[in-house]
Amino acid sequence: MSSLIARKSGIARRAARAACFSSVLLFLSVMPAQAHNGPPFPIITDQHVGPCIVSLWIHPDIGTSPIFILVDAPPGAALPKDLKIQIGIQPVSNRLAEVVYPTTIEDQRGQLEYKTNVEFDQQEFWRVRLILASSAGGGEAAAQVEATPYGYGRWDLLLFALPFLAVAFLFFNGVAKRRRLRKLRMQQAA
Repeated sequence: MSSLIARKSGIARRAARAACFSSVLLFLSVMPAQAHNGPPFPIITDQHVGPCIVSLWIHPDIGTSPIFILVDAPPGAALPKDLKIQIGIQPVSNRLAEVVYPTTIEDQRGQLEYKTNVEFDQQEFWRVRLILASSAGGGEAAAQVEATPYGYGRWDLLLFALPFLAVAFLFFNGVAKRRRLRKLRMQQAA
C-alpha cells in the first residue's frame, strides 16, 4: 500500500514539474505585442520633390500602417515654413477611390519627419502618392507597395503551434516512459 502511495506521489511530482517547465517555456516563447514586425522600409529614397528632398518609409501591414516621410532641404537652400505633406493611397486595381491622409510633423533632432497612419483593407499592390505643397512650390512622387498580413505569413501557424506541440511532446514522452517503467517492473517481478 505504501509503495502505491509513493508511486502516485512520484507521478504527481513529475507531472507538476512538467507543468511548471511547460509554463516557463510558454512564457519565455511569448513575443511582445508590437505595431509591426521589423522596421519600416523605404519606397522613395532621397527624391527631389518641389523645394525638398524626401524619403518615404512604410510598413504596409493590412489594417493600420504607419508612414514616415523624412524631409531635407537641398544643399544651399532652406525648407519652406509652410510645408504641407499629404499621402494618397489607392489600390493599383482601382477598385477603390484614392484616400488622402494628412500628416503631422515632428522634429527629430534637426531632421524633419512627417508621420501618418493609412489603412490597407486587403493584401494587394497599392499606389502610394506623396503630395507636397508650399509657397516655394509643390510636387508629387509615387511608388507601389504590397500590403501584407501582419505577422510571418504562412509561418504563423507553425510558430503559434509550437507551445502546443511542446506540451504534446512532453505528454507523450511521459506516457512512453511510464509504459517502459511498467514493462521493466513486470519483467523484474517475473
